[in-house]
Amino acid sequence: MVDGFLVIDKPAGISSHDVVNRVRRILGTRKVGHTGTLDPFATGVLPIAVGEGTKAIQFLDEGEKAYEAVIRLGLVTDTLDITGAVLQEHDPAGVRQEQLLGAMARLTGGISQVPPMYSAIKQGGQPLYKLARKGVEVERAARQVTIHSFELLGFSSPLATVRVHCSRGTYVRTLADDLGKLLGCGACLTALRRTMSGPFRLEAAMTLDQLACSVAEGLVQQRVVALTAATSHLQQIQLTESELQKLKNGIPPRDRLLEMQPGLFSLMYGQQVIAVAEQTPEMAISLKRVFN
Repeated sequence: MVDGFLVIDKPAGISSHDVVNRVRRILGTRKVGHTGTLDPFATGVLPIAVGEGTKAIQFLDEGEKAYEAVIRLGLVTDTLDITGAVLQEHDPAGVRQEQLLGAMARLTGGISQVPPMYSAIKQGGQPLYKLARKGVEVERAARQVTIHSFELLGFSSPLATVRVHCSRGTYVRTLADDLGKLLGCGACLTALRRTMSGPFRLEAAMTLDQLACSVAEGLVQQRVVALTAATSHLQQIQLTESELQKLKNGIPPRDRLLEMQPGLFSLMYGQQVIAVAEQTPEMAISLKRVFN
């Protein structure tokens, strides 16, 4: 049984849920989930939780993401990417690289973004993309995101290849659309590849075919990101044998937790994460999750 996380290099043309279903079939288990969606046309890092890893999704630190993207200047679509219906078309020939870099600089740092209609955000209990498919557009509240860096990797009009390092919740499609507005010619994404999601990197990713081969060869365990690595950002407490036995009965090491700063803790025994506990600023202690 696989427990932990697999980093899948998601192919274009399928949804994140499709990837989950493929992994379920390959591994022969239902205990599979993803930690955050990628657009169907996007590729790259999609962390997949398996077995006990599904219990740890809420404790991951995926606050930072990184992407490489291709932006098409002069084209505006309803989805903000090349898969959508064209709403406007302009000639971007007058845009110079200096102007492009200047507009990118204005979109770096803390910025406000309005989420796109074609997104999984729910409003009134319904995903926005379902409303968008019906031709319904609703007002969306702007949200603050952070663009740590917005680099130009190459520019040959009308295409700009960029690298984006950003906070969780950033829509690169919206970033491209906002860039087009600043330049006055409109823009949309033609390609998007996620290269990092928190502790998960593209260098550790494998395709679905590679996962199937690893399973067939009995090597899949070598590709698993263990719970210990995935939760390494949490404060850690090494349990004694006595504390381990008490934890099995639902009793956390209260006195030791109270000696620490408030927050979440990995309760470890050797190299294994046994549980996640929390101490609140009010000094309340609770077990958030116990792993098998």
